[in-house]
Parts: sequence; structure tokens; C-alpha cells
Amino acid sequence: MKKKLIDKIKDRTAKIGIIGLGYVGLPLAVEYGEGGFKVVGFDISKDKVKLINNGKSYIDDIPDNRVAPLIKSGHLKAVTDDKLMAQMDCVSICVPTPLSKTKDPDISYIMAAVSWLKKHLHKDMLIVLESTTYPGTTDEVIKPILEESGLKVGKDFYLAFSPERVDPGNAHYTTKNTPRVVGGTTPACTKMAKIYYEQVIPNIYPVTSTQAAEMVKLLENTFRSVNIGLVNEMAVMCRRMNMDVWEIIDAAATKPFGFMPFYPGPGLGGHCIPIDPHYLSWKLKTLNYYARFIELAGDINSHMPEWVIDRVTSLLNDHGKSVKGTNILVLGMAYKKNIQDVRESPALDVVELLVKLGAKVKYNDPYVPSIRMGKTTVKSSRLNAALMKKADLTIILTDHSDYNYQMIVDHSKLVFDTRNATARVHTGRKKIYKL
Repeated sequence: MKKKLIDKIKDRTAKIGIIGLGYVGLPLAVEYGEGGFKVVGFDISKDKVKLINNGKSYIDDIPDNRVAPLIKSGHLKAVTDDKLMAQMDCVSICVPTPLSKTKDPDISYIMAAVSWLKKHLHKDMLIVLESTTYPGTTDEVIKPILEESGLKVGKDFYLAFSPERVDPGNAHYTTKNTPRVVGGTTPACTKMAKIYYEQVIPNIYPVTSTQAAEMVKLLENTFRSVNIGLVNEMAVMCRRMNMDVWEIIDAAATKPFGFMPFYPGPGLGGHCIPIDPHYLSWKLKTLNYYARFIELAGDINSHMPEWVIDRVTSLLNDHGKSVKGTNILVLGMAYKKNIQDVRESPALDVVELLVKLGAKVKYNDPYVPSIRMGKTTVKSSRLNAALMKKADLTIILTDHSDYNYQMIVDHSKLVFDTRNATARVHTGRKKIYKL
């Protein structure tokens, strides 16, 4: 291990580069900046870079008052090109890893970041991939490209994988206090990555390889996907048997061992849970293995918006209405409560399906001022009694804490609650319809 790089990391003179300034990269950049490091954030978005350099944040969990002092002190700056990459001692890659239309891994953003790094790779440089990907990406894809420079991993430079564990909107677990898993291409790489992260994150858990670290992330989110798929199917089954799935789950959760409550909803959202398990499934297909649990859970979860539409259609039919021409108010477009993130949000699918069926849809979301519906940008409607009384049906798709659910129930003609947000509301003679 190179003592020079270790000393620079420990005395905070190492220059830190963060490629990708989204929900993962910006919080990490802020932690290192507040830890006394000089940080350069690299992002292709001119708008993001301009905001950051003006001391502004576009991430729910990072307020402006954490970004602005770092910009002013010179501990953080953002750029759109790779000119400063050669000056970096440690670089974290925090770029998106979406799926293609055929649900195959799209690592094009990773490859773009690696092409930058390859041009500026130098001795005693640490590179850590944080973007979720399939096991083998770091060693089988990134390592050979970087070694084309003539430098050797574990000897001349260091390469590791450390899965991001960001939960947007979670005020308790942040980048700083969430344990960090690291796995290097060589033991020396693992040790260097551990030293790098423990300067700003107290709890570091090393594993034996990059493949193990990559698999950890996929296990975490596959676990959630499969269990959410189970309760989503349970919701469908309970509806067919005229049972309240929320009552069933709450009762089961009283068991102090052997049960962990998960809750149904209109579908899966966010960048991780709907996507990450497919990376593992794709990898296993290359090994002639079919990941049945993953595929089944994905199928159930992806069809939940259609189940919501079926329930809406039946509910309106029971009240002598059709979906076509009906005024429908949707509450919540973010993929989960109290955040502005609409990535993979099932609410987008529900609204799209309603519009295709001819419904007149308006939405309100205190965190999402506008959304794209096809080629049109639609603004959030102001939530008031008049808006709710005009709607033939109000659908709760995201259970934001800002909502006054008593008022919503009082002023809406019909309420379809997909999140059990109205569980403690006094309904009087009104009936609340649930998932």
C-alpha cells in the first residue's frame, strides 16, 4: 500500500472527485466537504452544476445551508467537464444505472465515467464504483479498461466497489451514519477504500471482493422487492375474499419474532427496488439460471398500477359511472411520501392509464410542482375543498404527511386509498375504499 496516499487521505489533503451529483453523489460530496476535504463534483448537467455552484441543492435530504458554506469556503465545486480529473486522488463513481427497454442492464453512464478516468488515471489513485450493477462489473469491465493505461490495479492504483445505501426522505439514516460495505479488487484495494470512507463514515464493513460487495446491494433490494411483491399479491387475494389486508398485516406484526411487516401499494418506485433485482436476474441468465423469485416479484409489482385501474373501474361502475369522462383527482405523484422524487413512480403509470381510458385527471403533490404527461407539462392543482368536491373520485397514491386526510375525506365524493393513509380518519357515513 502506498503510504503517500494513505497520509493524504488521513490528513485531509487528498483531493476527492465525485462523478454524478444526484441523490447519491451530492450527499457524499457534502460529507467529504464537511469533513475537511476539497471536493470536485463532476456532472454532465449544466443546470445541476450551476445550482450547486450558487450554493443551492436540488436534493430533498441536503438543504441549501449545507451546500452554500462549502461552496464559499472552497471545499466543494461542481464542473461539467473532466479537466480537473487528473488532480483527483480519490474518485467515487455515483452515476445512474437504469434498465434498457428489454430490462437489460444499462451501464453506459458507468462506461462514460470510466472513459473520463482512463484519460486521467495516475499512480496512487483510488477509484470506487458506487452505482448499483451486476456482480463482476468492477473487475470484469472497469479493471481491464483502466489497465490499458499500463498501470496495474493493486500496485499502481486502487479499485473497489462500495454500494450506495441512500434512502431519500429518511431523516434518521443518512450517508454518514449508514454502515458502508467495501470490497476491493485486491486486499490492498479493500484496505485503501476502507481508509477512504472511514474518514467521514464511522462504520465500515469490508468484504472479500468487489463481486461480494456488488451482490450485497442486489440482495438488499431483492429482499425488499420480493417481500413487497408478496404483500401486493396478498392485497389482491384479500380483496377477493373481502378482507382488509392492512388489518391482516397489522395483526401479523404483533408477532415479536419471525415476521417483518411490509406494506402494499400502487406499485414500486424509486431508482433501486424496481430496477436492481433485474441486474441480478440478467446476470444469472448468462449462467443459465432463471431467478424465479425475482421474476415473479417483478411481475406482480409491475402490474399493480393496472390493479389500481381495475379497482377504480369497478368502484366507479358500482356508483353508476364509467372512467371515461369522469373527473379524477390524484393525490401524490412522488414514489413515496415526503420527497420530490418521481423516478419510476407508479403514480405516473396510474395517471397515464387513466388518461388513456378517457378520464379527466388533475393531480396535487406539495413536493412535485409539475409532471410530464406525454408531450405536455401539467402543473399541480391547488388542493382545496372546491377541487375535491368537483372530482368524482379522489385517489391517494402517495401518503404525504402534509395532507390533511380528514379534510380530504370530508370534501371528496369518493376516496380510493392505496396507502392506508386514512386509517385514523373519522369517516362518518362515508366509506373509504382501499387497495
